[in-house]
Amino acid sequence: MKRLLANLVMLGCICSSSTSYGQMGMMGTSMVRHHFVMMNGIDPQYASKENPLRPTMQNIDGGKRLFEQSCARCHGTTGLGDGPDGENLFPRPANIAASSKMPMASDSYLLWTISEGGVPVGSSMPPFKGSLKEEDIWKIVVYLRLL
Repeated sequence: MKRLLANLVMLGCICSSSTSYGQMGMMGTSMVRHHFVMMNGIDPQYASKENPLRPTMQNIDGGKRLFEQSCARCHGTTGLGDGPDGENLFPRPANIAASSKMPMASDSYLLWTISEGGVPVGSSMPPFKGSLKEEDIWKIVVYLRLL
């Protein structure tokens, strides 16, 4: 019964992300991911990780550059989920400027999200663990905290 209720909530989030472009619509993927984590947890290989990098100018600039190269086409230059390549995706790219500040967005959650992409939750986000080094993903996380 609990799983059925969770699936209905996830379906509602998906439906709301497809019918509006407001903040909830743009955060639809984040809500689906959040519900997935509530039901299944974060993959154990990521669960205890913390960002080893500090928000120095070098890490912020590096994170911004990597974000612009790897994320902005879908998530938009300011992380609002409004990038040109994300217009026709379902669900829409998350508003990571907002969702990266939410309590659920721990370092391990963000590392898992970027590394594994949409594979665990059925979204179009590609996994970046094969194309970015973990240190580069951590730089992106440093930058996301400042969006």
